[in-house]
Amino acid sequence: METTTHDAEAGHRWLASALIDKGALTPEWVPAYDAVPRHLFVPDVIWPGRAGMNRPRRRVIRSEEPEAWWEAVHRDAPIATQWDDGTYTGPGKGRTPSCSNSMPTMVFTMLAALEPLDGERALEIGTGTGWNAALLSARLGSGNVVTVEVDEETAVDARQRLHAAGHTPTTVVGDGAEGYPPGAPYDRVIATCSAGRVPPAWLRQTRPGGVIVTPWGPTYGGEAVVRLAVAGDGSASGRFVGSSAFMRLRDQRRNLPPPDAFPGAPGEGERGTTALSPEEVGGWLHMFVIGVRVPDLFCRIERTGAGTYRLWLYDTGATSRAVIGYDEPAAGYPIVQYGPRRLWDELEGAWR
Repeated sequence: METTTHDAEAGHRWLASALIDKGALTPEWVPAYDAVPRHLFVPDVIWPGRAGMNRPRRRVIRSEEPEAWWEAVHRDAPIATQWDDGTYTGPGKGRTPSCSNSMPTMVFTMLAALEPLDGERALEIGTGTGWNAALLSARLGSGNVVTVEVDEETAVDARQRLHAAGHTPTTVVGDGAEGYPPGAPYDRVIATCSAGRVPPAWLRQTRPGGVIVTPWGPTYGGEAVVRLAVAGDGSASGRFVGSSAFMRLRDQRRNLPPPDAFPGAPGEGERGTTALSPEEVGGWLHMFVIGVRVPDLFCRIERTGAGTYRLWLYDTGATSRAVIGYDEPAAGYPIVQYGPRRLWDELEGAWR
């Protein structure tokens, strides 16, 4: 039997206060927050994350470390719950997190942007652990909520948690990029995974005047939550409402060509220098803007020592590449560009 001195109710209240202070938990969502405690939707085996950090920490098992488990539940940080689509089950960490209970600030910020009205129908893409679907159900009623999850085991676990908490939204195992046509039209669509392009099915299944809220990110990097209003002609437009870091919609995971697919032997290429340090172009905003301005650009880092590296640039069509080296702050940095395009020049233009 689990033994812990953790006060679940106190932790629940503390997290609510923190979210309210940050402006994430708005008054209209407080009743849903109270009706659906986060701990009901956190598995016994987790990898707690840190706010603003993508890589989770070590594994925590509830029966072995109840205090650490409860502390993670009531921290405003994401919690990884699956690695590598469930293929990794070892004691450490896999290669890539593939399911999580999202950072509470992000959860409620996106729900606030969604702005659902009583009685409206909502479609959620990415059930995950089920917490977001439960919050929607508490707010709109289970009969007005459809949630789609591509991973069958994850979907089954989430359905069990939802039912145990008294919520029975329509839970669907399927490709989130296709939405769920039988339940359409929807007033609100929210995705808890990121997209590089908004799937046409989401637009078709949202009524005119409806809203889509989804994380969106270019190939190069950076990501933000966008709130789109759907027009009568099936188009949608809107604004970014904040930065984000979500797992990619499985249908749109990046499948980038390997380095050996690109032209240019080491002795070839156009050599030059630039005054722009690669240290200046790696921030979230910089990567986001570069990715928007040069949609087919991506990068890889080659570590060459302690604090030294080479930044490699590639295009998704595998026609060109470029490399810039960084050893220490300098007046100029060496660059070599291969192929018909000058990718560093394109990056620098986007950055400027």
